[in-house]
Amino acid sequence: MKNRKLGANGFDVSEVGLGCWQLGADWGSGVAREIGMEILTTAAANGVTFFDTADVYGAGRSEDLIGQFLKHWDGAPIRVATKFGRGGDVYPDGYTEETLRRGVDASRERLGVEALDLVQLHCIPTDVMRNGAIFDWLRKLQQEGAIRHFGASVETVEEGLICLEQEGLLSLQVIFNLFRQKLVTELLPQAEAKGVGLIVRLPLASGVLSGKFTANTTFAEQDHRNYNRDGAAFNVGETFAGIPFEKAVELADALKTHLPEGVTLAKMAQRWILDHPAVSTIIPGASAPDQILRNAAASDVAPLPKALRKELAAFYAAEVEPHIRGPY
Repeated sequence: MKNRKLGANGFDVSEVGLGCWQLGADWGSGVAREIGMEILTTAAANGVTFFDTADVYGAGRSEDLIGQFLKHWDGAPIRVATKFGRGGDVYPDGYTEETLRRGVDASRERLGVEALDLVQLHCIPTDVMRNGAIFDWLRKLQQEGAIRHFGASVETVEEGLICLEQEGLLSLQVIFNLFRQKLVTELLPQAEAKGVGLIVRLPLASGVLSGKFTANTTFAEQDHRNYNRDGAAFNVGETFAGIPFEKAVELADALKTHLPEGVTLAKMAQRWILDHPAVSTIIPGASAPDQILRNAAASDVAPLPKALRKELAAFYAAEVEPHIRGPY
């Protein structure tokens, strides 16, 4: 596993991290506690040193599980990023310094740490980002030692650019993959120029870029890939990159004709992201330990040839972009 620095002034992170939404067990069929601990252990044992979670994943269950794991882990240091801003007590219009402090303190307690490595605003309303007061509160918490760094998880290029204006911002978490390439032209260069690291969620577009789904693939009733296909519950871009499922499967199958010899679609998709120097880490999720090994292997794949990157950009512009829905 190779490492990169998160932003110009941050800490080292593994190129492939671990998204921990599934450990909250509040989507799909859930992940049993024992399997969750095995996932975390397998990840850490294979060089994954960056876990991404949030206070609302399972109403704190994901943070609690990570906290229990950290108590017993004696290997390489693990950095944990969490999030604040989507809880029922604050979203969409209850953001105050007091609620932020309560949220940070609760996350510190569940994770069992004195200071949080990284707190990210969790896709909060654009107007709250633009107002900027919440960043002042984050800077105050940083000065007091409750958090080491702060960043923001965003849904659109516009939101990312708003956050980049904030002094001290360490990172942006974004949706960026072969089906969501818009960020290449403006957001990535500006983030890199400002020394802000990029954490990439949904590198496999909810799994469709694994190349294993068919148009007949079904998902559990409580899986967002079932109930949020058209954005009924939250931003449709968080599910299959905002592309209708059947079309996403069709496009993923078409991408297989571009694969380098011996490289799977999942590895090509993740390697494509890592080939952008502005990216610090990708955070695919895993519902079983064997997925950790497959995802971690992306760090060992050779950079894609320049000609292939041009092909993939052209494929996106002609075949993918017209089908993207939702804020972008």
